[in-house]
Amino acid sequence: MNTRKTLLSAAIVSCIAFSAHAQQAAPTATDLDTVTVTGIRGSMEKSLDTKREANARVEVVTAEDVGKLPAHNVADTLQRLPGVNISSSSADEGGFDEADRVSLRGTSPSLTQTLINGHTVGSADWFVLSQGNNVGRSVSYSLLPSELVSSVEVNKSSQAKLQDGGTTGTVNIITRKPLEFSKQFTAEGSIGMVRSDQAKSNDPQYSALFNYKNDEGTFGVMVQGFSQKRELRREAQEIPGGFFTLGPNDDVVKGNAAKGIAPHPDLNGVAVPGLLGSTLFEQTRERRGGLVSLQFKPTDTLTLGLNGFSSELKANNYNRNFMMFGNNFAKSQAPDPGYVVKDGVLTNATYTGKPGTNYAVYDMIYRESKAKSSYVTFDADWQISDSLTAKFQAGSTKGTGETPRQYIAEVTVGGGGGASWATHGAGSPIDWNVGGDLSPNGVTSFGTWGNQQVTAEDKEKWATLDFNQYFNDGGVLSSIDFGLRFADHKREALSPEGATPGDIWSALKNGATSNYPNGFAGDIGGTFPRNIWYFTPGALKDAVTNNSTWLAGNDGPTGRHNYGAEWQVKEKNFAGYVQANFRGDWWSGNVGLRYVNIKQDINTYNAVSKAADADVSSLFGMWESVAFQNKRNRVLPSANIKFDLDDNLVLRVAASQTQTLPDYSALGASSYGSDLNRTGGGGNPNLKPTLSTNLDANLEWYFMPRGLLSVGAYHMDLKDYIAFDVVSRQLYSELTNQLETYQISTPINADGKVTGVEVAYEQPIGEYFGVNANYTYANGTTAHTWSDGSHNLLGTSKNTYNVGAYFENERFGARVSYTHRSSFLISLSGTNPYYQDDFGTLSASLSFKATDWLSISLDGLNLNNPTYKYYQTAAIPTSFYSNGRQYYLNFRFKY
Repeated sequence: MNTRKTLLSAAIVSCIAFSAHAQQAAPTATDLDTVTVTGIRGSMEKSLDTKREANARVEVVTAEDVGKLPAHNVADTLQRLPGVNISSSSADEGGFDEADRVSLRGTSPSLTQTLINGHTVGSADWFVLSQGNNVGRSVSYSLLPSELVSSVEVNKSSQAKLQDGGTTGTVNIITRKPLEFSKQFTAEGSIGMVRSDQAKSNDPQYSALFNYKNDEGTFGVMVQGFSQKRELRREAQEIPGGFFTLGPNDDVVKGNAAKGIAPHPDLNGVAVPGLLGSTLFEQTRERRGGLVSLQFKPTDTLTLGLNGFSSELKANNYNRNFMMFGNNFAKSQAPDPGYVVKDGVLTNATYTGKPGTNYAVYDMIYRESKAKSSYVTFDADWQISDSLTAKFQAGSTKGTGETPRQYIAEVTVGGGGGASWATHGAGSPIDWNVGGDLSPNGVTSFGTWGNQQVTAEDKEKWATLDFNQYFNDGGVLSSIDFGLRFADHKREALSPEGATPGDIWSALKNGATSNYPNGFAGDIGGTFPRNIWYFTPGALKDAVTNNSTWLAGNDGPTGRHNYGAEWQVKEKNFAGYVQANFRGDWWSGNVGLRYVNIKQDINTYNAVSKAADADVSSLFGMWESVAFQNKRNRVLPSANIKFDLDDNLVLRVAASQTQTLPDYSALGASSYGSDLNRTGGGGNPNLKPTLSTNLDANLEWYFMPRGLLSVGAYHMDLKDYIAFDVVSRQLYSELTNQLETYQISTPINADGKVTGVEVAYEQPIGEYFGVNANYTYANGTTAHTWSDGSHNLLGTSKNTYNVGAYFENERFGARVSYTHRSSFLISLSGTNPYYQDDFGTLSASLSFKATDWLSISLDGLNLNNPTYKYYQTAAIPTSFYSNGRQYYLNFRFKY
């Protein structure tokens, strides 16, 4: 700990010492010509100008970039910047075709802070596990369409004046403002369609913007709206929970003479699949919302603003997973002679059918889901004097994720039919098969669970007051920034009511059915069941609804209040900062301190087996309520210095300490688990914040207009990073209606570090062409040892690169880009670490300016039709996902 502070202090003192001894000179004002830039080339020029003038490490995307890039939410836009990684999910929902999370420099998304106009935005997710069990501090970008953007700034080095919370950096999404428009009246709109080739669906996309400002430029109002629908179909092979290990107490290993099972000691410690699934997921995503912004200048020195934003994503979905039920037979039945064990894995096995044994289990889960994010802010910019400015902002934000209803059928089939599988390493699907009657007539048992309301709420109220004092005396100290911030945040998961099932199967067994689509999972490969039936969503919903009793308003032992799924984290955050800004003839920089004081109140529940120990109870069991309180305070130093080595060469050096609080569910979540494989997760209220000591250097050569070659290096020393351990805990099982022992993954603190290199290159070729490329190397390790013996850091891809090219003239534009990310550790699947394999995506955009008021664009995403692969080890795959390609046709109007 002392070593970290010594190193950082030395770096900051060096910056101060340089400032004190540097040649003092009055800052020279830069007169910028007023130039209207449009198109791909103009946007690149604006982005590079902003990057060059900044006194810290900043990457910028402008609104013209968003309009020209094949991107349909903000995350898609950012993934082409150096050091930026994207992922398509936040929990165990698997890989999708739309980016949903952003992370920086080889770390998890929770360490990257996302702001809108410099303030927090409340966020929640549509997926049920992300609503209660896997709740991070990252923002769901699926709620943020690219139409909102004026520009996006990615701050890679810290400054004292920046809001704390982003250990590895901050993404600030800047929206448009009414008084910034050049015309008195502006109207823009788009009418389009998205084609999802795998879902075979064409869906509408609309957006509109209206802006008015008066002749004097003292009042303006902007109204923006969007409505976007998209059908999604994902075809997959999944291995939920990964492979499990046979133990010495399993009948197949030790033998059981009474059951006629011979011992097989060679299977002790061997990994076998618990569940092997053929998975079809379909979803309708409807995103609607808008932004209203007002600005008023009562005097030349005071500007007032009022902003309101709302975005809602309806995301009803139907997931079907037909699975070989290895958990049900592999511990008690020996494979036929000829089975193969390789590298500790049962790679090839055939099991002759035994009467009374079910070899397949089939889950059909239809969920009504939605997520919403909104905020309201008031701000005031006041030029108090020629040398002093003040900015005040107050606001509130709320994010909500809801799964109000879940309609679930779980049936067993393949009774006495036997099973077989053959693995081919992590890169290829498992070939598997189940015998017996797999039709609805072959159902041997029925079960249901989870028809329970699940809600996540994320709220914050805040106020900030920032001052900037300029000095015009020609000295080295050019200005001082100082200010205060207070925020009151609450995140909670709720499950207050649900349904007690009745005789659902009698109504459902003769319900309407359909089949998996022709050619299902053809892009994935492998040999596994594909001609599979399922109950239609309507049949499933009707059978569950009409034969269940919904219990609301009952918080007692006969109610469906699932206390075990509930938790709450309250945080009060007070911060104050001071930052000194310096400037010389050929250098500039800043040094600052930010003080942060945080109080956390955490409320959750633990399952108990004795009524005397219980504070609350319901049909789900009994719990004791537990409360924890954490108080954290810290001073975070930062320093940035920029050297203009010549007219085209810039060197930047930065040092800082930053911190991120643990994920909300990591602090608060009660333990939860899967009843099929008895694995799950839970929280740890004693987690400490992650503290990162950061060093950064970057050399930038602006060798021509719109041309850049940069090389940089960075190091992050992460104290109290988050890893996961596995413990045994008692949970209530909806299958056995009693407490059972589950293997629970819980977060723990463990130190880590990341060292990396970033290289970026942009260059126009002639008048109309251009190319761009960037590469990021990140080497991340943790002191924690995972169960596979590795020391991988969550979220670290060792290699990430982007390459692109463009063409643009007065009428036509074209852009193509390819993004690649190497494998990285996601988290635990069950009790096993699992990884996402290397993947790359190809996108392209074509545009045509038909008139001054009409332009037409055609965007293609995932043109290479990637298969997203996940694995447990080099020998054990976890899942394979195919989403297909997407095409967006848009007609844009502007007045």
